[in-house]
This record gives sequence, structure tokens and C-alpha cells, in this order.
Amino acid sequence: MLPNRAIYDDEHQQLRDTVRRFVAAEVAPNFARWEETGIVAREFWAKAGQAGLLCPTVPEEYGGIGADFRMNMIVCEEMAYSGFAGPAADISVHSDVCLGYLIKHGTPEQKARWLPGMVDGSVVCAIAMTEPGTGSDLQGVRTTAVRDGDNYVINGQKTFISNGQHCDIVIAVTRTNSERGSGSMSLIVVETDRDGFRRGRNLDKLGQLSADTSEIFFDDVRVPVDNLLGGEGRGMNILMSELPQERLTIGVTALAAAQRAYDITLAYAFERKAFGKPIGDFQVNRHKLADMKTELTIGWAFADQCIARHVDDQLSAAEASMAKLWLTEMQGRIVDQCLQLHGGYGFMREYDICRMYADARIHRIYGGTSEIMRELISRAL
Repeated sequence: MLPNRAIYDDEHQQLRDTVRRFVAAEVAPNFARWEETGIVAREFWAKAGQAGLLCPTVPEEYGGIGADFRMNMIVCEEMAYSGFAGPAADISVHSDVCLGYLIKHGTPEQKARWLPGMVDGSVVCAIAMTEPGTGSDLQGVRTTAVRDGDNYVINGQKTFISNGQHCDIVIAVTRTNSERGSGSMSLIVVETDRDGFRRGRNLDKLGQLSADTSEIFFDDVRVPVDNLLGGEGRGMNILMSELPQERLTIGVTALAAAQRAYDITLAYAFERKAFGKPIGDFQVNRHKLADMKTELTIGWAFADQCIARHVDDQLSAAEASMAKLWLTEMQGRIVDQCLQLHGGYGFMREYDICRMYADARIHRIYGGTSEIMRELISRAL
């Protein structure tokens, strides 16, 4: 079980119970099929909206409950702890990553147009940063948005786009003039039913198989100037202001998943016998379990500190980078050791730890690699 922590109150616990019921009723019975097909069913989004799990920070005037970010973290933690990483990632990209751009930088008209649907699940959102030749170097983005009267004409290609198959709107990172620098970058919301928007293949991944991840293409896509988010040339500044939330979320997701890996391994260690006694009774294994328990306990204390600072608008970019770096690297250590304690069975996909090992690997890559996190932290020393 996830630990009880002082940063949450009874209202948060009620949402936690709701998420657990939703997972048991709507995710668990369908998960194997979604993993096989490489995508959750579209009705998953509507049901998540009906259960109140999507975008809890949306103000009441736009259909939400106007909660603070701790409600997002409850959904994030419980979905990750369930072990169903694909659906967990889908919701997190929608609610924890994309939503912040619209709430903080959207106009009232933009919010009224898109936020109610994001709350009820009828509008799925994605954000398109990465390009085939551009990963962490966002200033290398080549997708262009050329002004033509009251429209932008967008051309380019993006890859590794989470929610790419289901999304109804995409926040596209574009270049609105010919200069390479950050001052030429803008964010434009693109409705995916516009002429010239194309979805590529649903990418075949190592893990998180049921989280749709796609290539997308913009071929002379005409978008109204009114879809510009936050002002022309402000794209990089907006991205830098929102990425700490994304990185904190990835760190907390990794931590909750690591807790799940530990819990199932602890139970396994005292069920599985070797040489006439449970493998958990061997000192070498007990000490490994003790080390993991200690790391998790430290991780939760650090995560709670970061969550509280973020709710108070005090979390710095360096602190968010530290959270992502340490918590995702810790997850990697823990799931590797947990799989080892399962022995040969850990290599079998019928055992949850096998899937969790594969699902964990992306956390050290997306949202900024561990190497980029170290660079960002070092700049703040």
C-alpha cells in the first residue's frame, strides 16, 4: 500500500478510494487486451471523466472542481501503483502535463472551448515537442507556423507523442520565424480534425504498451491565429515554466511504481522457498529488502516536500530536476533488484514484475533524460 502522508487530508483520501475502485472496475478487466492492441479503448477516457479523475485543477466555471495539484498527485500515485502503466501515463500526460499550459496561458475563450471536454474525457490532449532529429534540444525544433492572414500554416513532423492516436487537440511546439533562437518558438493548439493533420503509426515500444505513442504530421495545416497559446515567440519561456510540473509528476509516478514493485516482491520473498525456507529469510535478501525500504521511505519524504513546494508555487526548476533524477533512478535500481529476487520467474511476462521492469525504463528518458537533469541541476549550483 502507498504510505499515509501528512500532505493529504480526508478529501484526498476519498479521491484515492475512487481511483482504486475505478482501476478495479474499468482498468483491470481490460488491461491485457489494451496491452495486446497497444492502446486503451476510447471509452476509457469517458469513464475516467465520469469518475472525476481528469483535470481536477480545472476551475468550476470550466467544468472542473478547482482543486490544487495534490488532487492530481492522488490520481497519479494510485494509477501508477496499480501497475497499469499505460493508462496511468495517458491520464498523466492529459491532466498533469498538457493542462497546465492551457490553464496558465490560455485565453478565457480558449479555456471555455477546450477545458470542459478535457474534464469529461470528450477531448483528449497531447503535447508535441520531440521531432525525429530533435530530442532534448528544443531550440532545434524545425516545425514551422507561417502567418497567412488570420491563420497559421503549420508544416512539420513530431514523434514519440503520448496520446497521439486518441488526441483531439495537440499543443504543437512550432517556429514562427526563421531564426534558430528561443525567441522564434511559439505554442499553437491544433485540432486534429483539421485538413493536413495526419497520425502516423502507433509506435512499438519496450514498455507501457497500452499507452499510445505516435508519430504525427502537419502538412499545410491551417489553424486560426486565435489558437496561439500565450503569445508569439513565448513558446520557450512557457515550456520552461511548465516543465518542472511535468518532471515532478514523472518522479512521483516512478516512486509509486517502485513502491508497487517492492510490495509485490516483499510478499513473494516470504512465499517462495529455496533450500527449505522462504528466500526472504536469507540475510542477503533481507538486507536487500531493507535497503529498498529505506530508499522508498526517503523518496516519499522528498516527494512530499516537492509537492508541497509546488502547491505553494515555490518549486524551482532545479528542485524538480532533482526529483525526477533521483526518483526515476531509484525506481530503476528497485525494479531491477525486485526482478532479481523473483529469479527466473521475474523474466516471465505473466509476472507483474517483468512488465513493471520494462515499463520503468522510459522514466529516465522522457520529460528530460537523467543526463539533462544533471546538467540543469549543475547550472543552479
